[in-house]
Amino acid sequence: MMKYRFKLTSVLLFLLAACAEPTEPEIPWVSLFDGETLNGWSQKGGTATYSIKDGSIVGTTVHDSPNSFMTTDKMYDDFILELEFKVDPSMNSGIQIRSNSFSYYRDGRVHGYQVEIDPSERAWSAGIYDEARRGWLNTLDGNLEAQQAFKQNEWNHYRIQAIGDTLQTWINGVPASYLIDDKTASGFIALQVHSIKKEQPPGTEIAWRNIKILTDSLQKYVKKSPLKPIITRNQLTIDEQKKGWQLLWDGKTTKGWRGARLDSFPQNGWEIENGELTVLASGGAESAAGGDIVTLKKYGDFELKVDFKLTPGANSGIKYYVDTDLNKGPGSSIGLEYQILDDRLHPDAKLGNHEGSRTLASLYDLIQASPQKPANPIGSWNTARILSQEGKVEHWLNGVKVLEYIRKSDEYRKLVAESKYETWRNFGEADTGHILLQDHGDRVSFKNIKIRPIVKNQ
Repeated sequence: MMKYRFKLTSVLLFLLAACAEPTEPEIPWVSLFDGETLNGWSQKGGTATYSIKDGSIVGTTVHDSPNSFMTTDKMYDDFILELEFKVDPSMNSGIQIRSNSFSYYRDGRVHGYQVEIDPSERAWSAGIYDEARRGWLNTLDGNLEAQQAFKQNEWNHYRIQAIGDTLQTWINGVPASYLIDDKTASGFIALQVHSIKKEQPPGTEIAWRNIKILTDSLQKYVKKSPLKPIITRNQLTIDEQKKGWQLLWDGKTTKGWRGARLDSFPQNGWEIENGELTVLASGGAESAAGGDIVTLKKYGDFELKVDFKLTPGANSGIKYYVDTDLNKGPGSSIGLEYQILDDRLHPDAKLGNHEGSRTLASLYDLIQASPQKPANPIGSWNTARILSQEGKVEHWLNGVKVLEYIRKSDEYRKLVAESKYETWRNFGEADTGHILLQDHGDRVSFKNIKIRPIVKNQ
């Protein structure tokens, strides 16, 4: 009898096990913090102190220090990150992701995406800020549930997904931010201790713990967000809108542009696709296909930003203070030019009436850009910035100033007299002019074309 009872019990246990819910496979998290040391981390920026207390990394504010960052030694591109933090109600802080520190960029200042920690009444914790670059990209305005999810004086939980150009955040399980932005694809993760004002007491703390990351097979573990994404491509950021920036190209149409020698946009030679404005390859000749395009409006003092991408051996340019009534013959319209060039493969890099003046980011044929300019590889996006105000002009490349000059000065006029522009009377001295994108017969793409007109005494 005992034998049969044993067999019956075994059968029942087997059936119960077969009917039980299958257990989920354990998620292969990798810890970024061992709970005891700062192995794998390094401090950058300021002099705030970081210590280990009760299995947490604790950052403490100090006076006379810029923002401080405890950064991972390893760089990350796509990942899912989870962690917990507890912050003093008087502090502002954040988690840096895909961030970098380069000696050429603002003396090594840490810059990149920051997932905000904001215990203030504003309550933008888990919003996305672009540290030391573009400012706010995704606030929590209108997302009351996420604003209310933050817990004062308690541990809070963040989930951060960075996959491709998509950044998403959750605070204590509540969807907070959904940003599509392709500015930076890789960088370190960092824990920020914000600088404090002189009147603020030092010694306030923020703590982080249970810092873990996934980097493989992310689609198996990705969480969907119900939020509507904020898309930055060919759009003004929050801070740009506040500062008076305007879109010069809407990312979809030819509105606001025409051919430099036409009343309308060229019928061929240019294409608009996937939010990119591209001049097509046509053999490398200057303005021999679709031709240059110019803004309908003219601009005086201005600040201009343009993202551009070169193909191998390509040549193009961004011209400003362009007068389309000059040079009705062959070649490009006349204006000051921010040179766009593959310095390694294009022969123009070795030409010019002033040494190096036809290289990338130079003032074409007049002034060479700094040889230490931070150019991204061919096929990658670069950002040109031109600032012209009260006669002073600056060329910037990827956030770094590479040259400056004074229009109409004796030094400037001497350079013109020694250049290919010597035959053009008062070259580059017009008070207003068009912005031009050049067709030089090579495939070059543009996006995020923005301008900030500068009003005198502004």
